[in-house]
Amino acid sequence: MANAALGVDVGLARVGVAASDPSGILATPVMTLRRDAKKNSDLRMLLRIIADRGVTEVFVGEPKSLAGNSTESTKMARDYAIALAEEAASANIELEVFLVDERLSTVNAHRSLHASGKKMAEHRKVVDQVAATEILQQVLEMRRNNVRVQASRIVLR
Repeated sequence: MANAALGVDVGLARVGVAASDPSGILATPVMTLRRDAKKNSDLRMLLRIIADRGVTEVFVGEPKSLAGNSTESTKMARDYAIALAEEAASANIELEVFLVDERLSTVNAHRSLHASGKKMAEHRKVVDQVAATEILQQVLEMRRNNVRVQASRIVLR
């Protein structure tokens, strides 16, 4: 049995969360959290999900430009991943947090939602979950195909 894993898509206003099945084959949407930079309620809720599901790994999408350069969104995702790792450590939760390239995951999520018949107005509610699912599914498929996952592990000092 594989370790339980989460995929996380970080945005300015929302955080999409997806989880793997126990066998590590399929990623499914969990929920969208409202970002709360002042109170960190989104991080606390994410830690509750991690504890409840026995998650040992979290893959945070790292949005880069198409050329592979860092952007403001890249910094935001890194800062969020570090904050998550710090919160987990202070709560004595054993957790590995990784940043994984997620170029175009949100674009692909919108395409998937459009193809499924969802109206554009309905996308906002679930697009972050779908993007998180796409991020995690990519990791699961790479592992299943014995392809090295290109991810940066967050190491606290």
